[in-house]
Amino acid sequence: MNSKETILKYGITVISHSIFWVVIYYFYAYFLGYGSSNIKYVNLFSGFLMPVTILISYFLIYYLIPNYLLTKKYKYFILYSVYTFIISIYIIILSILYGLIYSDGYKEVDTAPLTKTLPFIVLGVYFVVLIVVSLSLIMHNYNSIVKNESLNSKILNTQLQLKEQELKFLKMQIHPHFLFNSLNTIYGFALKKSDDAPEMILKLSNLLDYILYQIEKPQVLLIDEINHLMDYVSLEKMRFHDTIEVTIEKNVHNENAQIAPMLLIPFVENSFKHGTIIDGKLKVVIKVETKDDNLFFEIVNSSITENDAFKGIGLGNIEKRLDMLYPKSHTLENSQIENQFKVQLKIQNLKSLKNV
Repeated sequence: MNSKETILKYGITVISHSIFWVVIYYFYAYFLGYGSSNIKYVNLFSGFLMPVTILISYFLIYYLIPNYLLTKKYKYFILYSVYTFIISIYIIILSILYGLIYSDGYKEVDTAPLTKTLPFIVLGVYFVVLIVVSLSLIMHNYNSIVKNESLNSKILNTQLQLKEQELKFLKMQIHPHFLFNSLNTIYGFALKKSDDAPEMILKLSNLLDYILYQIEKPQVLLIDEINHLMDYVSLEKMRFHDTIEVTIEKNVHNENAQIAPMLLIPFVENSFKHGTIIDGKLKVVIKVETKDDNLFFEIVNSSITENDAFKGIGLGNIEKRLDMLYPKSHTLENSQIENQFKVQLKIQNLKSLKNV
């Protein structure tokens, strides 16, 4: 808070307190002089009650309450409150007596200058003090709520920023792993001077464009993710030649469905990397299906033993991304059945292009 804001804050405080005590002064004048015709006497006597009222009120709200009540030092608060009450009674009575003596010259003959007795005057002072203390506690509670909300908001923003940074870090981990395999494939074709090399370079170019420009988006069209998945499969087919057999079943009804980029491709990458060639073939079956706003993705690859890839860095990253992007709206399961390793992903409530 700069100096101007501080001056403005204290200025508003002083003005608001001054207005409040002016109102209390008129309250005393009305309370003590109701039914009396001696206005001068009542107004002067009311003025003698103001200093002691202000002193008691500020002592309570700026010393006793903050230092003992709000800090939960209840024993000390009760003890010092009793002391304050005894001393304040003495000061109030002195103020009343001094006011009566000082205002004696303003008395009118055969009229009662005040309509309230001593006990009622004392109760009136403590009534005002009670109002001041109540308002102070209400303002304290309000300020506490505002500060807590502000603190919670800052905490949530910080957590969100950390999640975003973690998500970016996970994406950065995916890129090198994915590119390394793809470049190795092209390198092998270049050594062999294969005629398929240009087509591979074109498909890799499309994948690089997807990685460099689409990966930063929070959502991409599901159909685009599937098309690039198929480009990746084509690259792998070229690399494995006749040793790989890939079947893709695609049943996407909602063309506007969106998904986080590079979410499905790592599953396919791991199935090629950790799958097992059985009877001369690495078999991979990919199913992508949408129904309403739900996605079902399944990939099955031939595997003699349980696929350790699911515990590796790649799919571990995918699990973290899913937890951040689709909390409580996805399920991810894997299983080893005979010579097949299966991964199933279900995501509920996919976003659509019209809703983004």
